[in-house]
Amino acid sequence: MRYAARSDVGRVRSKNDDSAYVGRHLAVVADGMGGHAGGDVASAATVLDMIHLDRDDYDTAAGEADTVLADEIQTANSLLSELVHMNPKLAGMGTTVTALLLAGGKLHFAHIGDSRAYRLRNGVFEQVSVDHTFVQRLIDEGRLRPEEAETHPHKNVLMRVLGDVDASPELDLDILDVQAGERWLLCSDGLNYVAGHVVERTIRETKSLRECAETLVDLTLEAGSPDNVTVVVLDIAEQTGDDVNTAAVEVVLPRAVSATVQPPAETTDAGKPSGKPATGAAAGASAAAETDAAGSTYAASMPGSKDTTGDGVKDGDAGKAADEPSPATDPNLGEHLSAEVLREELSSRPHELVGAAASAAESGSIPSIAGRTVARRAATVLTHKADPAREETDEIKPPVKRRRWLTISIAAAIAIVLGLGLWLGYAWTQTRYYIGEHNQHVAIFNGVSQQLGPIPLSTLETVTDIKMSDLPEFSQQRVRQTVPARDLYDAQRIVKNLERTGLTSPADECLTPSPGPSPTGTVSPTGSASPSGQATASPSGSAAAPAPSGSARPTPTPNCEGSK
Repeated sequence: MRYAARSDVGRVRSKNDDSAYVGRHLAVVADGMGGHAGGDVASAATVLDMIHLDRDDYDTAAGEADTVLADEIQTANSLLSELVHMNPKLAGMGTTVTALLLAGGKLHFAHIGDSRAYRLRNGVFEQVSVDHTFVQRLIDEGRLRPEEAETHPHKNVLMRVLGDVDASPELDLDILDVQAGERWLLCSDGLNYVAGHVVERTIRETKSLRECAETLVDLTLEAGSPDNVTVVVLDIAEQTGDDVNTAAVEVVLPRAVSATVQPPAETTDAGKPSGKPATGAAAGASAAAETDAAGSTYAASMPGSKDTTGDGVKDGDAGKAADEPSPATDPNLGEHLSAEVLREELSSRPHELVGAAASAAESGSIPSIAGRTVARRAATVLTHKADPAREETDEIKPPVKRRRWLTISIAAAIAIVLGLGLWLGYAWTQTRYYIGEHNQHVAIFNGVSQQLGPIPLSTLETVTDIKMSDLPEFSQQRVRQTVPARDLYDAQRIVKNLERTGLTSPADECLTPSPGPSPTGTVSPTGSASPSGQATASPSGSAAAPAPSGSARPTPTPNCEGSK
């Protein structure tokens, strides 16, 4: 990519909530929202979290570039939620994101919100992105005409953004073919105050990328610019061995040496005034924090790459919104380290960083890690690189290891208890027996007549010669429903009873067979006859005659041979 970028606070707003980054392989525009406290923080945190994607060593065979852009935007969304958790004053902040990643000969496109992406290719100028706004939905549904959208009272209502309102927001994603010579424009919605045909004519007719970016911003300012405006203009070109020298801006160097770096020839007009009185630079600005008063920034931390116009409010306030103390007078360790790591990351490649992100990077107030207690975490968040040597000395590692071993021990103990319980339960079932049916015969089974999932809890012990058809219907039904037995001896006794009587009499119902029929009369020691006529016998052996109604009838009793 060949590129140029510019961001301006506009003529109404007091601070710049826009951020943008563009390099040889990545271009990102973010428009923050959330009032005084959070808009600049949201856009700066998102852009700074994505700059490490600006590289060309993706594993195209494994499809790494196909998902890395979307994954990183979702990571940035989680980062915003974390910032709100750390500082509740930022609740409700959010940001749009429109990004391009050039990798493997393709352009990977990701978009959410109402920032826009335009493409000029083969003479055709078109808007690639779709606004995620309420009025755009009305237009899509045919309830509103496009020309009515600009005057609609809810034209700025967004339906989808990054922020703390949705854990996994829906992104518009696409993989586009790319041609050398095509031109792209990424911009915040502040450019909407310039007529569409004017924007198209500027993109078509202005060959210089720097001039094109400046012209678009100047046109917005002339139109009143009630909102921040940010534009990134880039051309797709064939890669050469001199890409660093032909890039739009010089490499951004760390603060310690930035004061001695002169801007490249292509950016000597970066400090050209935009037509408004310059007032902000006189208020004690130093080489360590050179951003224009209006918020129009070029390649942060480079002398000569600033536009001192506007009303005297610096974009450095964007980073201060996340941390009350001024980083210039009382920076904490996390901010210090993260700023140095970020500058080292930026110095490794040609790029241009503008807007709230540039102010945060220059001032040292990195919103993505402000307030964190572990300083090394800054490097991990910003560069997605972990230093193995520092990993071992991280103050939070030992508790994590102890918790891991404790978790493993508890899980192992639970598994052992469950295994022992299952084994004891199965062992108990193998001490039980029951009578059931097997191949139309009565059989004895060892275990219980149930299953543990696919595992049966019984095995066939013995198949008898008793056919089910030889048993009474009632006994057949009982056997099919299984007859439990206390042990093998009890089961054999029930089978013996089935064989002799056709009944399944439990062991405690078996009685010793009587030697003969038992009369219904009872024996009385007094020898007197009862009024009912029952026969009684005296001890002397005299017997009373039985009453006419009395009779001697045999009483059937179960005969359990096995009970003797």
